[in-house]
Amino acid sequence: MTPDRKTPRPRVTSTQDSDRLRAALELAAAGIPVLPLREDKVPFGNCRTCAKNACGGRPNMKSAGPCRCPGVCHAWAAAATDPDIVSSPTWVAAWRQAVCVGYHPGGAGVTVVDLDNAAAVAWARNTLPATRTVATTRGEHWLYQGVMRSSNAVRSGVDIKSLMSYARWLGPGTGTMAALPPAVLALVAKEETTTRIPGEVVSSLSTGVAWDRTVATGCRHTEQYIRTGLERGLAMVRARTESGAASQAFGVARFLGAQHAQCPGPCGLDAIGRQVVAAAVSVGVPEEYARRAVVNGLQTAERSAA
Repeated sequence: MTPDRKTPRPRVTSTQDSDRLRAALELAAAGIPVLPLREDKVPFGNCRTCAKNACGGRPNMKSAGPCRCPGVCHAWAAAATDPDIVSSPTWVAAWRQAVCVGYHPGGAGVTVVDLDNAAAVAWARNTLPATRTVATTRGEHWLYQGVMRSSNAVRSGVDIKSLMSYARWLGPGTGTMAALPPAVLALVAKEETTTRIPGEVVSSLSTGVAWDRTVATGCRHTEQYIRTGLERGLAMVRARTESGAASQAFGVARFLGAQHAQCPGPCGLDAIGRQVVAAAVSVGVPEEYARRAVVNGLQTAERSAA
């Protein structure tokens, strides 16, 4: 809900308050979603209506909800580019208590590699492609063009801040921003996979052709039935652009595999698995992890049917 344009805006009395609000409005005008951060550089807590997510959450959260609270509730999900929201009465009250300006990197189309100490900075300089950098109190922020799942402590002193996260605005930085590289994506890829079943060997999928009736001569289902289920499953995996694509691939593979529990076979499950792997890879999951998730899903379906 956008605040009424006719509502009088409270005056910002402190010079620092005014500077923070002015900086926030400039960022918002540039398309960068901003929010005030309070003491300890963290977001403000939810109001009573939004406490413990009783409101259902905001529409842009992982579990989308109907909340349209005009306040600074739900942390990164409150970040806004609308100047009427950023300078509304409830937000100005928050700016008076804020210690700095925060922003939502994913909403700005960027990923921040937060390097918290000198050792982490040295690692980045030896490992990652050069990009725009911003000095922080203890280290540096490396900014890449592109978004991905956020994750803390991906290695010692390194956090990834992008989708569903916030970062402090510490200035535009220096250098040319590079495209988000595979080396950064790989830092959180291991958390995308389903835990391997103890004692099981993860095998490789067949490198055969995509699924069709010629590779499923022993399947009891019609071709339309298989294709409909497969396309729906692939769409579910491709929809997980923010997080959970490998886990979704595991679930889809398990479901599709279970459909063939009573078939005499062969049903072309290797070919189906290859297509699910390809769908996961298309949204950023490294092939190794996508393959493992799909194999585990198919094996779980087979074991359940035994």
